[in-house]
Amino acid sequence: MSSNTTTMKEAIVSPDLSVSIDNNPIPTPPTPNHLVIKVIASGTNPKDWKIPQFFKHTSNPGDDIAGIVHSVGSNVWEFKPGDRVASFHEMLTEGGSFAEYAVGWQHTTFHIPKKVGFEEAASVPLASMTAALGLHLRLGLATPWRPVPEGTEVPLVVYGGASAVGAYAIKLAVKSNIHPIIAVAGRGIPFVESLLDKSKGDVIVDYRKGDDAVVQGVKDALNGRKLEYAFDAVSEHGSYTNIVKVLDPHGHITLVLPGKKYEGIPETVHLSITNVGESHKGDKDFAYLYFRLLARGMDEGWFTPHPVEVIPGGLGGVETALKNLRDGKASGVKYVFRVEETEGAAKSQL
Repeated sequence: MSSNTTTMKEAIVSPDLSVSIDNNPIPTPPTPNHLVIKVIASGTNPKDWKIPQFFKHTSNPGDDIAGIVHSVGSNVWEFKPGDRVASFHEMLTEGGSFAEYAVGWQHTTFHIPKKVGFEEAASVPLASMTAALGLHLRLGLATPWRPVPEGTEVPLVVYGGASAVGAYAIKLAVKSNIHPIIAVAGRGIPFVESLLDKSKGDVIVDYRKGDDAVVQGVKDALNGRKLEYAFDAVSEHGSYTNIVKVLDPHGHITLVLPGKKYEGIPETVHLSITNVGESHKGDKDFAYLYFRLLARGMDEGWFTPHPVEVIPGGLGGVETALKNLRDGKASGVKYVFRVEETEGAAKSQL
């Protein structure tokens, strides 16, 4: 794209999940604390199909950005044009990641370590922050910088362990020495097994065997221990009702679908909703600090991006990816796009 070009390709998703590739103006930083990023790779999340379909919302819903800083607002001090960055775009605002250029806040943007590719980095922002908020703020569990002391058991159920959010929750729990982890998963079990530490009692329960088997499997894994913490990365299809059959009456559970009515959870249970949108509101300081911790973790190797599957065609593959997400075809992978593969898009000079 030449320097005097003012338009870009942008994928616009309709409620029926059909996608048009439009020519729209390249954004400018909407506030002094924003930056504009040339998108090399964009990630996807289940909300990217749910919001258009359930709320009849036509937009560019992408929120996972990985690319090169294009321009910065006047208050941006941590980044400059040319930097390799990943960013969590503010949900339901303009400047989403399904485009050649996208908008991010400074505090939810972080440098990509040299050893990490753009595609892998695009799997990180939204899902990892959901996991971190849920685990450490909503459930109040130990952090990587102040882990659980050796020899202390803190049983934790992670429901949906093969999802990006669930897998990140497991990775952060392991780094925080939270064990035993009881991961509930299905087709992605081989992937989830690679994340667990069986020497510390971590186990997997297969949800494909039915609800009764899940409940019994969690009970068997607890082996008489009290379950006080559960991270439900699914939050539908009976996941939380299975959990509360095993959870201590005064235990803690966090769910990840804001706006949903959850029935069948005892009033004595400490229920919280992990809304990753709070990264741009009440939990800004946590998001700022944790994204920088995760960037260092990727550089040091103790934190790894989620496995990715690159959907061909750049933005032309958005419709396929969203329909695959809707149909439950993704397991243990996150769909990403290389934006320059979009027909008519500018090719990267990297």
